[in-house]
Amino acid sequence: MAKETWRLVTLGPDGELVTHDFDSAEELKASHLQIGTDDCSTDLDLRGEPVFRELIGPMPEGRTIVRYETPEVFETLTREWAMPKPPRQRRRKKAAEQAETKGTDG
Repeated sequence: MAKETWRLVTLGPDGELVTHDFDSAEELKASHLQIGTDDCSTDLDLRGEPVFRELIGPMPEGRTIVRYETPEVFETLTREWAMPKPPRQRRRKKAAEQAETKGTDG
């Protein structure tokens, strides 16, 4: 499927993610130096997309978006993704009911 949007994700001054969408790779080339083209992506639609100096990408984001990230964004998101998730707290229904009945017996 043809890509319709080229997205650049950067970090804002407060550390928030800022996205800049472009209608073509040519617009992105106006602000970044192209150093090659992707020739090994497992997403065949990305092969031939530009590779830019100081950007990570191209990577797919949905069916129609080509995403590029600054190294800071890539490192931040990778760090968040790799952090172990806290185990989900599950309350047993019986335990909750027992706690309620103990409070009313007294």
